[in-house]
Amino acid sequence: MEKKKNGSLKTKILIIILPIVALMIIVLTTVSYKISSSEIKSMSKETLESSIKSQNKEIVAWMDEKLSAAEALKSALENGDLTNVQINNILDGYYSKDSDFVNGIYIGDEKGNLYKATQSSKTETNVTDSQWYKEGLTRINLEYGDAYVNSNGQSVISATGIIDDGKEEIKVLAADVTLDRIRIIVNSNVEMEDAQTFLVDANGYTILSHRKGELVGTSIKDVTSDPMMADVLKCIEDGKLTTTIMDDYEIAFKKVDNTSWILVSYIPMSTVLSQVNMLRNYMIIIGIICTIILLVIIERVIHISIKPVKELTEVITAMSSGDFTIEVKEKGNNEITVMFQSVREFMDSMKRIISQIGAVSKRLEGQAISSSKAAEEMQDASKHQQGSMQGLNDTVDALVGSVNEIAENATTLAGVVADTRKNSMEVTVKMEDTVVVTEKGRHDMEDVKNAMNVISESISTLEDAVNKVGTASDEITKIVGMISEIAEETNLLSLNASIEAARAGEAGRGFAVVAGEIGTLAGNSAKSAQDIAELIEKIRILVSDCVKQSDSSAEQIYNSRQLIDTALDTFQKIYGNINETNALINDVMDKITQVDDVATNVAAVSQEQAASATMILETSENMVTQAESILMNSSKVAKDSKELATSATELDTNIKVFKVGGNGDEK
Repeated sequence: MEKKKNGSLKTKILIIILPIVALMIIVLTTVSYKISSSEIKSMSKETLESSIKSQNKEIVAWMDEKLSAAEALKSALENGDLTNVQINNILDGYYSKDSDFVNGIYIGDEKGNLYKATQSSKTETNVTDSQWYKEGLTRINLEYGDAYVNSNGQSVISATGIIDDGKEEIKVLAADVTLDRIRIIVNSNVEMEDAQTFLVDANGYTILSHRKGELVGTSIKDVTSDPMMADVLKCIEDGKLTTTIMDDYEIAFKKVDNTSWILVSYIPMSTVLSQVNMLRNYMIIIGIICTIILLVIIERVIHISIKPVKELTEVITAMSSGDFTIEVKEKGNNEITVMFQSVREFMDSMKRIISQIGAVSKRLEGQAISSSKAAEEMQDASKHQQGSMQGLNDTVDALVGSVNEIAENATTLAGVVADTRKNSMEVTVKMEDTVVVTEKGRHDMEDVKNAMNVISESISTLEDAVNKVGTASDEITKIVGMISEIAEETNLLSLNASIEAARAGEAGRGFAVVAGEIGTLAGNSAKSAQDIAELIEKIRILVSDCVKQSDSSAEQIYNSRQLIDTALDTFQKIYGNINETNALINDVMDKITQVDDVATNVAAVSQEQAASATMILETSENMVTQAESILMNSSKVAKDSKELATSATELDTNIKVFKVGGNGDEK
């Protein structure tokens, strides 16, 4: 059988470890990247929200500051009974105090009059129709209205409110605040690099502040070609003013207190994750370098660790080819050392077992040869018995013919006696014939008696041969039992060897094949032994039946011999009577009645002897049949004994494949 070419164990281990290490590096890099990016995103969200909250606080604080200043002036106007001139003087005095109020603080009444500082360039064609006046009529306390572009083209918001001075005439105080300061706050107070903030009025979706000046004053709906702007518009329309990531941007929203304004701060995710991506690249490079270093270390460790395994593999390979003379060297103090010790102990056990099996196969071969000789002797005896029984059968057949002839002659004698009175000379002739026939019958009966004696001796010889067969069968049964015990012990050893080989793992695979072959050989030997045992049991049963039949035949022959003795005595008597009849022939006429009775008795006895002879013939034929059966069984025993000898020789040949050493001999 051609051996399968095996690859290097070190290469297989490296092939297994390399993907695992690479996968671990990839997993670690991916997990680290995910965790880092998640943390960076969280930090970016917090920073963005913190920045937009700070901007909101600064805008609200600045607007509240301006609103408080205007509220103080409003309170001064409400607490005094002032004339129009006094009002104008107050407005002139306040104009130079705060440059953030565009055109200073001004007042409009229901008659359409406009009160302002002298230096103010504020103009109004119709005060009551102006946006700031209409907004002021809706509240007493100063509040900011919607942003709008004034007559000077500036984007402003007006803080307006009714002056409650106790007079019937309605006056509205207004102070325009430019959005330039708010734009500075929006565009400058951003804590993250590349982050931007813009201000949107939720009422008209007007962009109040943006780094791109051309977008200021336009509606956000007009710039939806920008995906980020479209996402901002959708969030404002849906009222989802929470920090979110959309279209590769992280976007934060914050509603400015006491206004309809919304601060929108955003930053590209590429900027947020730039450091993480750089860290990921560094980790990939470091992972590759660590993988190479780790593989070199693993390769060296595997090389050192596998070297004893290679030596053990050589030992097991030699054992699988039947060589148990190879030397096993134990090194170190680890699991491989234990494997070496176990292999060495197994080799010693196998040497002893193989030597024992070899000796047993030798003994089995000798005993099989002896059994074969005994079977051949039994076969010869069976052939001799068959010949003797055939001779007996022929003799009994002749006896039957003679008895039948005697019966016919006796019947004829009865008829002749009836006619004796008519022809005495004929009686004389018949009597002489009767004497001759009687003499012949007497000799035939003596021959039958001698043949029965020969048959009796043959039966005795047959019984002795059968007993020898029984004894040989018992010896073969013992030998087969011994073979079965050896096969069971060998099978048990093979099972133990397979278990040890399984424990050895990959290194014990070759040894497991040897153990399996030994187990198969032991199983075949056990099966052959079982078949022989079953065959011997059948032979023993047949021998037992043969012994019983021989005893029965011997008894029947003994009874037949007694009948023959009786017939022989009868023939002697007939012979004497015929001689007396011949001597008293002259007195025949007087005693014819007595002769007639004697003739009748002779006919009856002859018929009985004919029936007995027929029974003897049937018994003889049965004995011939049994002798043939014994001959066939003897042939089968001889054949099985030869097969047993052949199996023993094959077992010895297989055992010789193994080399166990010892005094230069190989077994």
